[in-house]
Amino acid sequence: MALVDTLEAAWYGDGRAPWWTRPLAAVYSAAIHLRRAFYHLGWLRRVQLDAPVIVIGNISVGGTGKTPLTIAVVEALRTRGYRPGVVSRGYGGRQREPVLLGDAPDPAQVGDEPCLIHASGVPVAVGRDRPAAAQLLLDTGCNLVVADDGLQHYALARDVEIGVVDGTRRFGNERLLPAGPLREPMQRWERLDFRVCNGGTPAAGEYPMRLRGQVAMSLVDARKQPLRDFGGQRVHAVAAIGNPERFFDSLRAAGIEVIAHAFADHHAFTAADLDFADGLPVLMTDKDAVKCRAFAQPHWWRVPVRAELPAAFYKALAARMSRLSRH
Repeated sequence: MALVDTLEAAWYGDGRAPWWTRPLAAVYSAAIHLRRAFYHLGWLRRVQLDAPVIVIGNISVGGTGKTPLTIAVVEALRTRGYRPGVVSRGYGGRQREPVLLGDAPDPAQVGDEPCLIHASGVPVAVGRDRPAAAQLLLDTGCNLVVADDGLQHYALARDVEIGVVDGTRRFGNERLLPAGPLREPMQRWERLDFRVCNGGTPAAGEYPMRLRGQVAMSLVDARKQPLRDFGGQRVHAVAAIGNPERFFDSLRAAGIEVIAHAFADHHAFTAADLDFADGLPVLMTDKDAVKCRAFAQPHWWRVPVRAELPAAFYKALAARMSRLSRH
């Protein structure tokens, strides 16, 4: 963790990256350009599905709000008559072969984010071979595929690319890994079809997005209560996401006194991780809750969030999809 903290301080703050990150970033840059050239020349094969494909992702490491955005896009497409399904690599899970998620998917097997998306009522397929996993969705009757976190997965041909950035941290020092947080150069951001800014102040050409969490829901039963009811209380706040401070800050904004517990992204929780031995409420993200239900306690609560975007975003996306359907 000390190395992670050092790198993040260099990426997003006034820290200095270790000297060895510069030559590694140069090697990484060369590998990126070589890989893209191989796809452009046809030496690496892209798979074109018999349905439109929308890819949602980011060009930087860490959490930017991809999963809530994916759920919001899927819901909007369903209201417009599409039958979307979501394909994911299933990061953090053990699943390698393509598989459709069943009624009670295991986060340890298929990943936490696919389980969260599946809980919204949408078909989800995971697998390292994303084109093969996406084909499973089409075989079940889906007529549109949304790829969660797939901007850099060029094997799956796509019709629309949507990028999302954390509006507070933005792109840090704008350098490639490991000298900076970028998976791809900044020019890639400008080439995307839609650019979404989660929080903060959007730059020109970006659509604003806000994550709203106004209710807490029990992990063990049907209880729920307004988040503001925890105002003035001390709670343990748990987050294993790319940017845990975003969750902690949202609770503080509701007047809650936060005892913060940040874990690595996609952390596999055990009961011991959350044994704080004081009886205070434990609040966690929806993404973390899917991994904790098996050993949940009555004072554990999840805080679901909903992505809010302007009508102009959905109108522009619908227009783009309409043009695709006419070709």
